[in-house]
Amino acid sequence: MMRVGLFKPVHVKTPAIQQRRLLLTSRKLLQRKVYDIENDLRGQLRNFGLKVGLIGAAGFDARVRGLVDDLPGVAAVVIPLLVAREALREQLGKLHKMLLDTVREDPVCRRLMTAPGVGPIVALTYRACVDNPARFSRSSCVGAHYGLTPRLYQSGETTRVGRVSRCGDAMMRAALYEAALVLLTSPHGRWSTLKAWGMGVAKRRGMQKAVVAVARKLAIVLHRMWRDGTDFRWSAAQTV
Repeated sequence: MMRVGLFKPVHVKTPAIQQRRLLLTSRKLLQRKVYDIENDLRGQLRNFGLKVGLIGAAGFDARVRGLVDDLPGVAAVVIPLLVAREALREQLGKLHKMLLDTVREDPVCRRLMTAPGVGPIVALTYRACVDNPARFSRSSCVGAHYGLTPRLYQSGETTRVGRVSRCGDAMMRAALYEAALVLLTSPHGRWSTLKAWGMGVAKRRGMQKAVVAVARKLAIVLHRMWRDGTDFRWSAAQTV
C-alpha cells in the first residue's frame, strides 16, 4: 500500500508544539472542572431554596458559605467542594500565568494578537494547531482543514450545500469561533474591514452564520499574517 501511494503524508507536530498543546488542554480541563463544581453547587442549593445568584468567581466562595451557614448538615457536604474548587482555581491560575508567559515570549503569537478578537489563548491555540504555515499551500485551505467550510454533496445533477463540516481540530475551531464572536459583538472594538464584511453577512444571512463566516475568514487572515510576517491591516488603504 505504501509503494502504490495509498498512504498520504501526515504532519507530526514538534515536541515544543505538543507541549504547548498540553498546556492548553490542561488549562481547559481545570477550568471545566471549576465550572462543573460551581454549577453543581448552584443546582444542589436550589433544592433547599438557596440561590447563589449572579456573582463573580472571587465572591462565589463567601456567598455559598453565607448561604449554608445556618444549615450545618448541608455545610458539611458543601465546604469540601468549596475547598476542592479553591485548589483547582489556584492551579488554574498557575497554568494561565504559564500560558501568558509563553505567549509573551513568542513573536508569532504577539503578531497574531494584532488581529481583532484574538487574545493570548486564541493566538497560542492557532500557533499550536497550525504549527507550520508551510503545511498549507494556500491560506484559504486553513478554514476547510478545520471544518469551517460547508459540506458539499454532488451526485449527477444534484448539488446540495450543507452545514459546516466540523472536521479537524475542535479546539482550533472553537477558538476561532470565539474570536469571531468577540470581533462582531464587542461594542468597544475598533472598526475594521473584516468587521464591516462580517456585519454585512449578518444583515443578509443572520448573526450565527456571520460568526462562522468571520471565523473562516479570520483563519485565512491569521495564516497570511504568519506566513508573510505582517501585522493585521485594519483598513483597505493599508493593503496598498
